[in-house]
Amino acid sequence: MRTKTLKKNKINVVTLGCSKNVYDSEVLMGQLKASGKDVVHEEEGNIVVINTCGFINNAKEESVNTILEFMQKKEAGDVDKVFVTGCLSERYKPDLQKEIPNVDAYFGTTELPHLLKALGADYKHELIGERLTTTPKNYAYLKIAEGCDRPCSFCAIPIMRGKHKSTPIEDIVVEAEKLAAKGVKELILIAQDLTYYGLDLYKKRNLAELLEALVKVEGVEWIRLHYAFPTGFPMDVLEVMNRESKICNYLDIPLQHISDAILKSMRRGTTKEKTTKLLKEFRATVPDMTIRTTLIVGYPGETEEDFQTLKQWVTDMRFERLGCFTYSHEENTHAYNLEDDVPEDVKIERANQIMEVQSQISWELNQEKIDKTFKVVIDRKEGNYFIGRTEYDSPDVDNEVLIDATKTYLKTGEFTTVKITEAEDFDLYGEVVN
Repeated sequence: MRTKTLKKNKINVVTLGCSKNVYDSEVLMGQLKASGKDVVHEEEGNIVVINTCGFINNAKEESVNTILEFMQKKEAGDVDKVFVTGCLSERYKPDLQKEIPNVDAYFGTTELPHLLKALGADYKHELIGERLTTTPKNYAYLKIAEGCDRPCSFCAIPIMRGKHKSTPIEDIVVEAEKLAAKGVKELILIAQDLTYYGLDLYKKRNLAELLEALVKVEGVEWIRLHYAFPTGFPMDVLEVMNRESKICNYLDIPLQHISDAILKSMRRGTTKEKTTKLLKEFRATVPDMTIRTTLIVGYPGETEEDFQTLKQWVTDMRFERLGCFTYSHEENTHAYNLEDDVPEDVKIERANQIMEVQSQISWELNQEKIDKTFKVVIDRKEGNYFIGRTEYDSPDVDNEVLIDATKTYLKTGEFTTVKITEAEDFDLYGEVVN
C-alpha cells in the first residue's frame, strides 16, 4: 500500500489568448501570492488553472486542446487538479461541463473570488495593482477598462466580457506607480475599447485626462495605446501625444474593413470616407505616428469587388503595421444569422494577398530608417543578438531591432540609442551609438 506523502501545493497558471488574459492571470497570481500560495506561470505545478480564450475558432481549439492535454496529465497522476477560467469558460460552460466533466471546476470571466476560494485563497479588495507580472521586467500591460458596449456583428466579446466598465483614474495611477516601483518602464494600455474610456464613470471620453495623470508617474518612460475603436475617437488624445514625450507616437486602431457595404453589415458605425478622413487627421496632427490596424477578410457577403476595394485602400494608406484575419463564424453574434458564404480557401487567399501588400509596404518604410538613430528598449537576448524595439513597435506583434551581441553588451530592460544599418520586411539591424 502506497502512503501519500504530504507535498506542498504549487499552482501553475496557464494563459491563452490576448494581453487582456495575460493581465487577468497576473491579477489572479498576485491574489494567490498574497494568500501565501506557491504560484508559477506556465511551469510545473500539481494544481493547474487554465485561463482560456474563446474569441475565434483557432483560439477555441487551442483552449480545448490545452484542457484535454492537462486532463490526460491528471489521469496519469502528474497533476492533481485542473481548473478552467476565462472567456471560453464564460461562453461555453454548460457545453464544457458536459464534454469534459473531469475538470474540477469551471469559472467565468467575472468569478475571480469564487476561483480563489476553490484554490483555498481569499479575494483581497485592497490589492489594487498588486500583480505578479509575467512579461519581461521592462514592460507591463495596464488594463483600463473591461467589457465592450459596441454592437459589432462579428464579435463575441460582449457575450464573454459584458458591458464596458472603466477603471477609475486614481486606481490606474496607483497600479502604474506600483509597476514603476518594480522597474517597469513601459505601460501598454489595453481594453476592449480605449476610445470609450470614461464615458460610464465621468460622462465623457476621458482617455486624454488619464494619460495626463499617467505621464506624471516617475520611472515610466513609454506609454503605448492599444485597441482604440475608430468611431468617436477622442481627438484631444492626439494633442497629449504630441505634447508629452512619454506617450509613444503609436496607436493600435482595429479598422476591420473599408467597403461601405461590409462596414454597414459589420455594424461599425462608420464609412470608408469617415475612416479615411480620421486617419488623415491622425497623420496631420501627429506626423510621426505609427498606426497599427487589423482587418478581417471573408466576412459574409464579401464580394471580389469589396475585397479589391480593401486591398487598394491598404495599398493607398500605407499602414506602418497591419495584421489580417480570416472571418470566423461565431454563434450568438449578429453575423451568425448571415450565411458564411466565402469559401475557406478564398478567405485564406485574400488574407495572404493583403499580407503580401503589407510586407512590401513594411519593407519600403523600413528602408527609410537606414542610417537613422532611434531610442530602443532591449527586451531579451536570443542567440547572438540582443532584441529590442523602438517606440513605434509593440512587443510580440511588431518589428524588432537586432543588435549583434558579439560586439556589444547590453542589459535587458535598458534603453539605448541605435543606428539602423540594415532593414528587412519586419526586422531592423542596428549598432549602438555611444
